[in-house]
Amino acid sequence: MGFIPFSLVDFLDIFIVAGLFFMLYRVTRGTNTPYILVGIAMIYLGWVVVRALNMELLSTILGQIISVGAIALIIVFQPEIRRFLQTLGMRQKELDFITRIFSSNRKVTSVNTSPIVSACLDMSDERTGALIVFTQKDDLQAIIEGGIALDANVSVSLLKNIFFKNAPLHDGAIIVDNNRIVAAKCILPVTQSNVPKSYGTRHRAAIGISEVTDAVVLVVSEETGKISIVKRGQIKNIEQQKLAAALKRALNQREEQAA
Repeated sequence: MGFIPFSLVDFLDIFIVAGLFFMLYRVTRGTNTPYILVGIAMIYLGWVVVRALNMELLSTILGQIISVGAIALIIVFQPEIRRFLQTLGMRQKELDFITRIFSSNRKVTSVNTSPIVSACLDMSDERTGALIVFTQKDDLQAIIEGGIALDANVSVSLLKNIFFKNAPLHDGAIIVDNNRIVAAKCILPVTQSNVPKSYGTRHRAAIGISEVTDAVVLVVSEETGKISIVKRGQIKNIEQQKLAAALKRALNQREEQAA
C-alpha cells in the first residue's frame, strides 16, 4: 500500500488556502457571516444527500440554487469581500510597490495645528467628544460628499462650536484638507478588527478610516476626555502637554510648519 504523493507544490497549495481562510476569518469575525456560511454548507450537504437518494425533484431545485451560488455569494458577502480586498490593498501599501505607480499626485498642504491643538485641549477638559480627520495623499471625496460642506478656515471657536453637544454638526467627523475644514458630520467606516470593548464609536470609526486610507485622525473621548491619534490602524493615547508635537509627527510636519 503506497503513500499519497505529496510535493512542495501541494504544500504551497495547502499553505495558501489556509492563509486565505485565516484572512477570511479575520475579516468576518464578529459578524453574522459564519451563520450564513453554515446555512450554505447545510444546503450543499442536503443537495448531496438528495442526489444520493435519487430524489429528482428536490435534487433539481437544490441544484438550481447551487448553480447560481457564486452570484448570490457576491451579493450577500459584498461588504466582507470589499473589506477583504481593502485588507489586501493595505498590505500592498505597506510594501509600497504598486502603490507608487497608482498613487495620486495630491500635494499635502501643511496644517496649522495650533488652533486644533488648543481646541482639543479645551474639549478634553470639558469632556466634549471630537473626531478630526486630516487628509493625506488618499482621496476622501466620497466621505466628504456624504457630509455637510463647509470650506472654512480652521479656528478654535469653529471647532468647539461644531463639536458642542447640542450643535447640529457635532455628530460624525470633520475633514481637514489643504488647511481648511472642508466638511462636517461625515460618516466614517467602522473597523471590523478586534479592538477593546472600551472603544466607542468614535475610536472605532477613527481606526476604520485609517485602515483603508492614509488619513491621520485625532479623537477626543467624550467619556474620559483622553486624546488619541490614529494612523494606519494604530491608536495611541497622547498626553495633553505632548499633543502638539505628536500631531506634527503624525502629519510629518516640522515644528516651524505648524507655527
